[in-house]
Amino acid sequence: MLAIRLPAEIERRLEELAKKTGRTKSYYARQAILEYMEDLEDYYLAEERIKSFREAKAIPLEEIMKRYGMED
Repeated sequence: MLAIRLPAEIERRLEELAKKTGRTKSYYARQAILEYMEDLEDYYLAEERIKSFREAKAIPLEEIMKRYGMED
């Protein structure tokens, strides 16, 4: 279980949304957290991939062309 304190304005907006849609405040809090976590996970995965790419040894274009029989 998780308990969080929200600023009054956010609490009010969350209550209004819940009333309008017939869903609970917990539902929207859970959805918001899940979406944010997915975004963070994507961000950190991309950051790791960029780091790996930058650390990888580059292969010159000429070598790739030669390797695949695309020499001039």
